[in-house]
Amino acid sequence: MIITGFKAARTKPLTTAKKQINKMIAAERAACEHAFAHLKNWRILTKLRLHARHATTLLRALLILTNPEIAR
Repeated sequence: MIITGFKAARTKPLTTAKKQINKMIAAERAACEHAFAHLKNWRILTKLRLHARHATTLLRALLILTNPEIAR
């Protein structure tokens, strides 16, 4: 499922609830983008040749080790 934000029209501003939803989506997006940026520092991942299930497990472990805030 893909969740997208709300866009205000020129004549109709966003409601408070829609603004809060946009903020929540932005916060999640920022966390994901930071996580991918941290993973790019692990250059060994460019040579990774594993099954997708094993690679996912490895990436999750690396994220937890590199950024303790994600583990919360």
